[in-house]
Amino acid sequence: QVLLVESGGGLVQAGSSLRLSCAASVPNFSSYAIGWFRQAPGKEREFVATVTLNGDRTSYSDSTKGRFTISRDSAKSTVYLQMNSLKPEDTAVYICAASWTYADYIKDQIDDYNYWGQGTQVTVSA
Repeated sequence: QVLLVESGGGLVQAGSSLRLSCAASVPNFSSYAIGWFRQAPGKEREFVATVTLNGDRTSYSDSTKGRFTISRDSAKSTVYLQMNSLKPEDTAVYICAASWTYADYIKDQIDDYNYWGQGTQVTVSA
């Protein structure tokens, strides 16, 4: 059974930073690629960032590249999303997801993921 719990969301002003955490309870954390997605009210869920199972490759959406950084700590079975220079358009529920994989593949599609957390709200005021 895979359980993902996000934390770290909140209400901040534009230009601020937040760090989100995704704590994973999985039998073998190192066998999962982890991704962050977000969903704003009335909009479809969209890809934000992903890190491969080895942690050596990452990928970002065009809208977050250069501002967000994803990383993983295998000792803590946790993935982080450092978000800098936040904008009002970053306001959304941020959801982490896990995808079992046998190789160091980049997974940036919703359909790649088998397990999802409940999400944490991020609100950025102008």
